[in-house]
Amino acid sequence: MNIMILYTLEILLFIIMSLNVLYILIFSIASQKKYRVPAFNDKKTNKHFIILIPAYKEDKVILECVKSCLNQEYPTDKYDIVVISDQMSEETNELLSALPIRLEIVNFENSTKAKALNFAMSHLDGYDIALIMDADNTIKPDFLEYIDKVPFTETIVAYQAHRIAKNKNTNIAYLDAVSEEINNSIFRLGHVNLGFSSALIGSGMAFRYDYLKEELAKIDAVGGFDRALELTLFRDNKKIGYIPDAYVLDEKIQNHKDFSRQRKRWMSAQIHYLVHFWKDIPHAIKTKNWDFCDKMFQQMSFPRLILLGLIFIISFIVSSLDSSLGVKWWILLCVLLMSLALAIPRNLYTKQFLKATTALPVSFFSMFLNLFCMKGANKKFIHTEHGSK
Repeated sequence: MNIMILYTLEILLFIIMSLNVLYILIFSIASQKKYRVPAFNDKKTNKHFIILIPAYKEDKVILECVKSCLNQEYPTDKYDIVVISDQMSEETNELLSALPIRLEIVNFENSTKAKALNFAMSHLDGYDIALIMDADNTIKPDFLEYIDKVPFTETIVAYQAHRIAKNKNTNIAYLDAVSEEINNSIFRLGHVNLGFSSALIGSGMAFRYDYLKEELAKIDAVGGFDRALELTLFRDNKKIGYIPDAYVLDEKIQNHKDFSRQRKRWMSAQIHYLVHFWKDIPHAIKTKNWDFCDKMFQQMSFPRLILLGLIFIISFIVSSLDSSLGVKWWILLCVLLMSLALAIPRNLYTKQFLKATTALPVSFFSMFLNLFCMKGANKKFIHTEHGSK
């Protein structure tokens, strides 16, 4: 009887893991097709932009971000830059004040991105498009021109730009850069190629201003405000496009400690919003709201690194108990590795990449241990320092 229960659990676990791997495989294959962003026309429409940059203790990186935003090949009277400075030094604020931007200085008791953005938008109007940036981001001079050409409609209310690594100076940073591009392939390019919406990623996001102002005001997220906004948007039958040629450079995590903190924040948000939006699944299925259903499946799925590590460990354990049962697990592991390899751009296959993979075991265990200390993680903002070398 006990053996039958173990066999049943092993089969159930294999089915769950296989669904996760199949999902990754399908969208990895779909990402191999080049995507052309729909445009109204090739002429400039000169939309009026507001670039919103929440900056919590970001003294080391904020000036580089702002300067890249100021250096746009776009009419200067058609975009404004707003930095929401939260707990940055007086010296940094003075330097920012000397630039042609709008500086909002706040001092929240419990700081969050959503609070900072809502504070700025509460008294700003007259814009067509809101672009949300992180303080460690930089953009190229033609960035706003790309955003200007894409169609914002009653249904398509947001676009995600192509976020890539600004740095690959450590093994962890390189792995983070690879992970970012896997996300771009699977959750953005692969999705839009199959008719789904792109996923958001927290920065490099362009929204129809009126929609963002109204919907974000209803969100009081501590972590993962982009997940909350995304699920709210999909629940309202809105769509998100993807602009693969509009690049945002993002600073990557450089050490295991920051990696663990960042992933803990992400996993906490994943669980929190799975619970929060769970009740909306039946209606979404009934109304064939596949974008919402797809996003909820993502919320239920294992993080990739956890999935990879668990399948490897289970393959080893099952094979040691019964080699015939272990075969299917090793095949599943190979399919997962092939799917991930397919999603990684060829230019990232370097000697440094091979060296960086040595950091995978420690990264897996730090994420795995996070699963047992999630209590309260979504009640206080977990800050990850940028600009450290």
